[in-house]
Amino acid sequence: MSDNPTFDRIQAEIDENQVVLFMKGSPMFPQCGFSAAISTLLSNLQVKFKGVDVLQDGEIRQGVKDFANWPTVPQLYIKGEFVGGCDIVREMYETGELEQVLKDKGVEFAA
Repeated sequence: MSDNPTFDRIQAEIDENQVVLFMKGSPMFPQCGFSAAISTLLSNLQVKFKGVDVLQDGEIRQGVKDFANWPTVPQLYIKGEFVGGCDIVREMYETGELEQVLKDKGVEFAA
């Protein structure tokens, strides 16, 4: 545990889920185009992921930016590792790198 309870909550989400998307809204009802884009890409790959709605918690909304030292949301984590935001994830998807990273890290895909 750190001396920052918000960071502890963020780390717990990352530790408890293979794939975590800190996003605006939920996977079923994204509240911004960038969050919708990553959510759709993960769904296209049939990857089970946890969406964390930063709009529901101001501490998480700012905390996740500080945690990753990344200024924007959405933010994708795979097996505890920060991957990036929408542009990076979209590019990785288009080149096949995202699917390869998921496979290399042993992330389960839907059957």
